[in-house]
Formats: sequence, structure tokens, C-alpha cells
Amino acid sequence: MTQVQLNPIRQLSASVVNKIAAGEVIERPASVVKELLENAVDAGSTQIELTIQQGGAELIRVTDNGHGIPQSQLPLAVTSHATSKIVDADDLFRVGTFGFRGEALASIAEISQTMIRSRTEDQDCGFEMQVNGGHREEAQPCGCPVGTTIEVRQLFYNTPVRQKFMKTAQTERGHIAEAFTRVALANPHVQMTFTNNTKVSHNLPATESWRDRIGAFFGPEISDNLIPVSNSHGEISITGFVVDPSVSRANIRLQYLFLNSRYIRDRSLQHALSESYRGLLMTGRFPICFLKLQIPFELVDVNVHPAKLEVRFQNGGQIYSQLLSTVRNKFLTTDLTAQAQLSKRGPAGAADEFKPFPGGASNGPLGSPSGGASTGAGGFGGAGAAAPGIGQTENQERIPFQRPSSDYDWTKTPRQPFPVGAAGDSEFKAAPTFGADQGSGQTATAQDGRRLDDAHGSGWAGGPAPSQTLTAIQVHNTYLVSENEEGMLVIDQHALHERVIYEQIRDKVLNGKLESQKMLVPEPVSLPPAEAAAVLDQADLLSKIGITVEPFGGDTVLVSAYPAMLANHNPAEMLRGVVEQLVNGEKQLDQRDLVDELLHMISCKAAVKAGDKLSPEEITALLEHRELCQDAHHCPHGRPTSLLFSREELDRRFKRI
Repeated sequence: MTQVQLNPIRQLSASVVNKIAAGEVIERPASVVKELLENAVDAGSTQIELTIQQGGAELIRVTDNGHGIPQSQLPLAVTSHATSKIVDADDLFRVGTFGFRGEALASIAEISQTMIRSRTEDQDCGFEMQVNGGHREEAQPCGCPVGTTIEVRQLFYNTPVRQKFMKTAQTERGHIAEAFTRVALANPHVQMTFTNNTKVSHNLPATESWRDRIGAFFGPEISDNLIPVSNSHGEISITGFVVDPSVSRANIRLQYLFLNSRYIRDRSLQHALSESYRGLLMTGRFPICFLKLQIPFELVDVNVHPAKLEVRFQNGGQIYSQLLSTVRNKFLTTDLTAQAQLSKRGPAGAADEFKPFPGGASNGPLGSPSGGASTGAGGFGGAGAAAPGIGQTENQERIPFQRPSSDYDWTKTPRQPFPVGAAGDSEFKAAPTFGADQGSGQTATAQDGRRLDDAHGSGWAGGPAPSQTLTAIQVHNTYLVSENEEGMLVIDQHALHERVIYEQIRDKVLNGKLESQKMLVPEPVSLPPAEAAAVLDQADLLSKIGITVEPFGGDTVLVSAYPAMLANHNPAEMLRGVVEQLVNGEKQLDQRDLVDELLHMISCKAAVKAGDKLSPEEITALLEHRELCQDAHHCPHGRPTSLLFSREELDRRFKRI
């Protein structure tokens, strides 16, 4: 081991101290934005403007109309441990402001080129002060309105180690947008504007309606499904909204908890929220909420995390129980039955059917992702389940399953509903023919003379063709019951179809032949800031699975092409499902694993769902595809596709032996 030469103990310079503090407080440009916006709110501002360039690396500017900083105090504003928000140590335990440590501005000024321009009401003019890498100049008079403007340029220019860890401008913009969202949600009474590279992403008027502010960020899918909650117990109150269980996410990113108007993360409260939704969400889905907690300042310690995201409650158990009971009692007194959705099932003229929540396949509201075996917009034959997507006609009928061909091909007809086999292709090749004596060991061949097990290339090494084709009946529109020599076979139609589609599209992706369908009019999709950034960052990867996206401005992206097998699937819902795979999970997946996860999602959405009525021809086609799979026993997620009840077991149950 190399011996480290220790230097004599000495006092660190103020510059080094500030850089160390910056490492704790300023993780990325979004950290600067958070600190400056919170200072603006603390200053009593009613108007705040945020402007960034190149993801905040080139410029971060925050302008407010607050009470301003007097000329004499400008130098102190960028001095370490100088603050107007606390006086003595006891104040740390009754903090009523956002920033209070006195480290943020000093740290920011140490690692950037910072300009502060401010004016108070009692001053005839404003004053401007430049600070470059911690070296400040004398404040000079300038013209400006009452309030403060802080410009931070060339962030991390003198700390290259930190600079090289910055992500792309698009990613950093996503983090900044999330920081802006948190402050704007906590302060709906403040008019707030966010401009990115000269384009206004958000222009939020001041409002007394929190629902309106939430809707401005997350759209009608969430704002129309907000359920108000309110509860007060002693000095602790909980108010805000939870979202109807029919609308959920595969992560906790849309759980916004505000303690005394400060955004926080707390695992205990997140657990209480999940418990309150127990039995109402599919496995792997998480609730959405916007909740405000008002707690006396002395009952909470907000000084346990450098960025003040985590707090310590004096009576955490009481708050946990109060949140759990508040939400659960609200659900007990609320009709949570999802709105019935008419969904065209089967051939033309077939009866419409309803699927109430919370059955095995839940129907969310229009365009909402319900997860699992959801029959939301775009389920098999579900063109009527939601408003038609762009280029999709109303009252589309499901094209019947087609028998497997000797050279499998997907639809070439834009925006057609998806069947099992191909998808309404007029050039669909003839079905394979089998030898006259299928039980004699004769090899099955396609009409072009090739062996059936070779017909699909290396990805379809499914072994010899079956000696006979299974027949089955459908039970509860969910399971297919068949027989073989060993006994009774019960097949989960969704799980099996999911496996069939997964292997087929995986083969096409590996061979670069996955059909991507151009949309006549690209569809805009609004996403949370971090998710929009993730989608645009992974645009090249998404193109490999047939999805073409491009920026549209703000937190909106355009879907201009997507996989043909999702022809009648809502593009917005499809993209949200994809982005959940991109940003979900704690571990980082390599590109191949990530593509595989996305294929899992696509195959799940394209497959028939529990409750879909299948025609006899469709059942036969699905069973024939089963014989072509490499692994027909499990779906891509590991669930069994079928259960075998042996003849011996049946005889024993019926007391025959």
C-alpha cells in the first residue's frame, strides 16, 4: 500500500471551505436553481422568472420582485455562513424559511461567475455586484426595479472534476424543470415563468386553486382524477389531493409531499401512502399524490440533510397513522369504481361489454396507464376503449387472428388493430401445411417446402412441428382449456400471447427488421420534466424498437412513429409505458437489458388481455403459435403461460382411483 505523506495541520482557506460546501449543496445546475428559487420565495416575491441556457451550464438567471438586498449587505450575501434567517442555535429548530444556512450563495459564487443586482423599496437605484470564482468586486449603482436578479454563468468552470460529471444539457434541463415544478407546486400564489434557451416552457399565473396549478404541470389525466383529502389532528394538518387508483405509475416520482411548503422525501410517509392504496392497485404500480403537511416548526428538524430534502419528525408514528387513516377513510367514503368504458369486443355486431375496476383487468380513464393486464386504450380489439389516436378511425373492428405463416410478417397497414399472427396484411403468406400423416413422424413443411422449424430463422428454433394441433375452449374470456395425452391444459391467453409477441419482435429487433409506422400527424405527449428529458436522451435507443421522438418545446415531446404492432394503441399511453422503463428502478441497466425491458412492455401492451373474447379461429391461431415459441411455458415476466392437470390428478379428485 502506498504511504500518503501527511501535511501539517493548518486552517483551510475560505475558498477551499466554500468549494467543499459547494460539493455538498451544489450537486448540479438544478441545485443552484432550487436554492435561488427558494431564496426568491423567502424574499416575499409574487413574481419569479427563471431563465436557463444549455441546461444551466451556460446561464441560470432568477429574477424576483421581492424586498431586495440593501447595498451594504450585498458583500455579506456571498460570504460563508452569513444569513438573515437565523440568529442563534435555537432558531435551527424552528425554521420557517427555506434557505437558512448561509452557504448557498457563497458556494455558488465560488464555482461560477455570478452577478447580483438588487434594489430595495427605500433605494433610489439598484446596485450590481460581480463575483468571479469567489473574488468579488465593489457593488456599482445600476438601474433596476425593486427586487433581485441573480445570474450564474459558467457553473463549475473552476472545478473541472465536478464539471465532467455533468450530464447532457437535455438531462440537466429535466432536473432543473423538476426543481422548478416542486417550488411552483408549493407556491401556487406566486406567478412563475420558466424559459429554456429563449423558449418559454411554463408561464404560470398566480392562482388560489391548487388543482389548477397541478393541472398546468400534469394535464387533465391527473387533474381530472384528483380526490381531495383533509384532516386535522391537534397541531398537525394534512390537506391536498390523492389520485384515483385507476391512474397510477410504475414509480413514486409523482408523489409530491410538502412539509410547511417545503418539498420533502420521506420513506415512512411514502409507505403510509402505499398502505392506504393496498388492494386498489396492481402489483408494481404506485399511487400519485399532492399533499401538504402543516406541522409546528419546533416539531420537525429540517437540518438533517444538506439539500433539506429529508427531515426528522418528533412524532413520526402519529404522522404516519394520520396520513394512512386520512387517505384510507377517504377511499372508504368514495365510490372508486372506475367509469365504465365501452370497448368493442370481437367481430362486428358483437355485444359491448363493461369491465369494472378493480377486477383482474382494470380500466383506467381515457388514456390512463393502469398497468398489468389493463384493457386501457389500445388493448387487443380495444379501439373503442379510448378516443381514437391520430390517424385512427372510430369503431374499428378487430381483425381476426391469422394462422402462422411460413415467413412471419407484421402489418403493413397503418393504424390497424393488432391480431395474433400478422395483422391484416393483404400480402400475408399462406398458412403452413402439414404432412398427411402427422402422427407418423413425418416432418411438417410450409408450402414453399422449407422445414417449419427453419421457417423463421435462427430465432425460431422451436423444434419439430407438433404431432397434432391443439383445440380449446375459452373460459371466462381469460383462459383456454384444452387437452393432451397427459391431461387437461389450462392456458392464460394473455401470458401466452405476450410470449409469442415478445419472441417475434425480439427476433425482428435483433435483425433490424422491426416495422415502424410513420404517423400522418405527430402526436404531442406531455411528460414530467425528468421523464421528458429521459425520452429525448434515449431517442437513438427508442428508434431501435420503432419509436421516433423529437422535442416539441417545454416538457412535451412528439411521437412521429411507433411500432406497427401497436397500431390501435394510444401513442401517449405507449410512450408513458416506455418512459417508465427508462427511468424506473434503482439499478442502471445496460443498453441490451434496457431494450429487452422495453420489448417486455411492448409485448404486454400488444397482447390480448384477460376478458377479451376470442373467436374459434383466433384460439386456433394462438395455439399454433405456441408450438413455434422457444419458451412457451412462461411469459417474458416469468409467469406461467399454462397449467397442466394430469389425468391421474383429475381421476383422484373425482374419486375414480
